[in-house]
Amino acid sequence: MPVRDRIAARQLAEKVTFMDFVAIDFEIANPNYASVCAMGWATVRNGAIADQGSWLCRPPAGLDEFGPYNVRVHGITAERVSNQPTFAERVPDLFARLDTGLPIVAHNAAFDIGVLEQSLATCGRTRPPTAHYCTKKWSKRLFDLPKYTLPQVCAHLGVVIGRHHEAGDDAVAAAQVAIRLAETVGVSTIGELDAAARRR
Repeated sequence: MPVRDRIAARQLAEKVTFMDFVAIDFEIANPNYASVCAMGWATVRNGAIADQGSWLCRPPAGLDEFGPYNVRVHGITAERVSNQPTFAERVPDLFARLDTGLPIVAHNAAFDIGVLEQSLATCGRTRPPTAHYCTKKWSKRLFDLPKYTLPQVCAHLGVVIGRHHEAGDDAVAAAQVAIRLAETVGVSTIGELDAAARRR
């Protein structure tokens, strides 16, 4: 292979991203973090979304009151989830998405990890022991923006977001933000992205 072609091939290989992670988003029925009523996910393999989706559920018993503020935010009501499985019944599907060894990413991860842990506690379960990262924290370190909500970060990075506070759309948006952030700083893994953001 001519030298010029070898250089071009190496440059192409260097542009390949090997980002593997799962982005998540939760919605809750009321201020209690354990009152989960929706989950969305987007699994990323080799820097591309390989699987995505969302589901609704009935919050755990005793935590199933839908607060007016929460309903205004996400539009989910008790009526909408009345025929859905309970959160406990959704746990096997949740673990199928998260108990893969992949790191977890979320926008405002403190909220989503809190929801995950507190909801699982109502079932006597704990979350998979995988690392988690926050696209909101990364964005704060890497950019100077008026605010760091998911829609504003998406707008800054040119990421198209679907319906904000629809769990599946928000998970996809968070995944795309992470991918775009990695491209922006020139790294190829979640760990490298986190390290690069911490250096800023």
